[in-house]
Amino acid sequence: MSLAFAVDLAREAGALLRGLSERIAEADISRKSTRRDLVTRADVESERLIVSRIRERFPDHAVFAEEEVKERGAGRPVWLVDPLDGTINFVHRHPHYAVSIALYDGARPVLGVVYNPAIEELFEAEAGKGARRNGVPIRASQETELENALLATGFPYQRNEVRNNNLANFNRLFPMARGIRRLGVASLDLAYLACGRFDGFWELHLQPYDVAAGALLVREAGGRVTDLRGGEGWLDGGEILATNGLLHERLLGQLAS
Repeated sequence: MSLAFAVDLAREAGALLRGLSERIAEADISRKSTRRDLVTRADVESERLIVSRIRERFPDHAVFAEEEVKERGAGRPVWLVDPLDGTINFVHRHPHYAVSIALYDGARPVLGVVYNPAIEELFEAEAGKGARRNGVPIRASQETELENALLATGFPYQRNEVRNNNLANFNRLFPMARGIRRLGVASLDLAYLACGRFDGFWELHLQPYDVAAGALLVREAGGRVTDLRGGEGWLDGGEILATNGLLHERLLGQLAS
């Protein structure tokens, strides 16, 4: 079964990350697009492990991952993989990072798994079959009032270079909501929304592997996922709004993409 395979794979990659978490040295860290956009030995080793397992089990599938493998299209099912979401947290030994694995058939999500190995918390979903946290079904919150809502967001690595770095959106919503959190791991933000810890989440300048698994968790938990215009361009469009569904229109009216 593909979901059981993905769960086992996330746990295997997570164990690798957990083992490396206290042994990452400065020599294991390099920079990509900016001084904030880090990649470590752990990112690469986790991705190579995940990709090798997928190749063994599903040789006819494509893989689109963060670091080395970028395959899409050609009519094949595609695995969207973030081998270490939250690299900055990981480098600073903050126990909030994740492995994110999703399988899509074209634009249709099949399954998604998000796993935080630091606290051994695993979220999983299969299309049409609901979402679970450590095997227990989860649901999005029932909050209807923005002033009572706890929201989450994030900011891009290239915050000095991009036209919209999301700060104006944050400033607009900051006085309206009960609180806004910035945890630095989009996959876990979405998982937390799916289990009711957050009531809404938005972010700009994302990649498909950042949101593919978490978005399915949200939808299977009864929430709603769109881009910031209310459309379906969230997977490849770089922007996402996910909510419990009850706050979606209110938040859409406040956010600029």
